[in-house]
This record gives sequence, structure tokens and C-alpha cells, in this order.
Amino acid sequence: MTRISRRLRKWTHEALDLPQDVLLDLPRVTLVGNKELTVENHRGVRHFSENKMILSLSEGMLEIEGAGLMIRAILPQEVLIEGMIRNIKYIGMGESS
Repeated sequence: MTRISRRLRKWTHEALDLPQDVLLDLPRVTLVGNKELTVENHRGVRHFSENKMILSLSEGMLEIEGAGLMIRAILPQEVLIEGMIRNIKYIGMGESS
């Protein structure tokens, strides 16, 4: 991201008071207890099984581990996961799991 682009995004955030996830295309992760997980701004499902799920993000991946995991709803920008969620791990660009 160029300096001008970063400055413009910062100014837009300050002037319009918009959330950073909207401006910077960041994921928004909402966990309800350990039973329900909503991830907004994902880029697709890379791996899915009953015990592990990996989502692509704009910059990296999100790894979810648990038991009885299932996708309750999936939309182009949002996914709802249900089951016994035990671990959520963000893997940034250049990191390995």
C-alpha cells in the first residue's frame, strides 16, 4: 500500500468516522460463546472438515479448530460457523501454520 493511499484511508477514517474493517478490508470476527462464529470480509473457504476450517482473508488466513463444525450459512462476504469452537488462529502473510 502506498503512502498516499495510507494517508487517504487515515483521513477518510478520521473525517467520516468509518470502521477500519470497512476502509482497510479487514476481517470482522464475532464469536458467540464457543458455539457460533461469524466471519465477515472473508475470501473463501480453503479447507473444511468437522474438526478444522481454514478461511482465506485479504491478507492471510483464519484457522478454526473444534468439533462438529458446520457451515450454517455462507455468503460472498460472510460465513457463519457452528459447532464446538476450541481455537481460532490468524495466520498473516508470510507465516506458516
